Amino acid sequence: MTNLLYIGNKLSNKGKNKTSIETLGKLLEVEGFTVKMSSSKSNKLLRMFDMMYNVVKFRNQVDFVLIDTYSTANFYYAMVVSQLCRFFKLKYISILRGGNLPNRLKQSPRLSNAIFNHAYKNIAPSEYIKSHFETWGYTNIVCIPNSIELKNYVFKERSFDMVKLLWVRSFSEIYNPLLAIKVLKALKDLNIDAELCMVGPDSDGSLQEAMDYAKDLRVEVTFTGKLSKQAWIEKSKDYNIFINTTNFDNMPVSVIEAMALGLPVISTNVGGMPFLIEDGLTGILVAPDSVKAFVKAIEQLLNSPKTSKSMALNARKIVEQLDWNVVKNQWFKVLK
Repeated sequence: MTNLLYIGNKLSNKGKNKTSIETLGKLLEVEGFTVKMSSSKSNKLLRMFDMMYNVVKFRNQVDFVLIDTYSTANFYYAMVVSQLCRFFKLKYISILRGGNLPNRLKQSPRLSNAIFNHAYKNIAPSEYIKSHFETWGYTNIVCIPNSIELKNYVFKERSFDMVKLLWVRSFSEIYNPLLAIKVLKALKDLNIDAELCMVGPDSDGSLQEAMDYAKDLRVEVTFTGKLSKQAWIEKSKDYNIFINTTNFDNMPVSVIEAMALGLPVISTNVGGMPFLIEDGLTGILVAPDSVKAFVKAIEQLLNSPKTSKSMALNARKIVEQLDWNVVKNQWFKVLK
């Protein structure tokens, strides 16, 4: 039996979306791994100390330490934990979650080297991240894509008699939620019948900003706040286009889920998105922060329902390769 300590932000019980520590961690448990997880502390400083404490506490009981590694403030959790692992000679695996990690490699080369060069393996969820790390000379890197349990996602063929937009993400500035509202306003100004639902918890005050912005523009937006996975999947049945407005991205699970459900996806062409979506075949990629580009793409889907349905079917075929029953074998090879 392989024993794992998983370090990440386990904050779903604090009103945040579930992250991979809870999804991947539980999937590995089902497969027979023993998985200890840290941390669920809300306070960032207490969370870091809790992570460090658990490394010390379980140092003689674990075979690997998995570290979710992001590109912004949470980068320093990975920095501290990885160096503690080095001190105790523990094998640690950095899971490269941050879509802006390529910039982090440029901004903090010494800190990056201290983390990634000494890792047992670095796991890239996308070829985008893998290619950037290889450019910087890292060879201990393996691409294992984010996965879903496909059985939980029933494909539904959509109709396109009107525009029903769905946006699912944490409300954070880097995900550019205001762009979705601008797109709705632009559609209304063109007399296109449209509605927008935005699903997700607040991360940095962006939810209230988005609500105020919609009010200022005098457009009606449905804000659900955080929903359970089952609840937003059920709600998705009422919508026919998924929009991803982010400025930075890696391989977002919410987009993979949308593709599995049969929602045509329009996404900004940033980060790992062109590695997930083939423009015009499995979705539509547009310039970041461009209302005009989103509106044009939406009109394309609306005016060509046959093409839109074909795109959705192609996307479903792609994400079938991201089912956990397929992806798990790649994890087994790393953790053997």
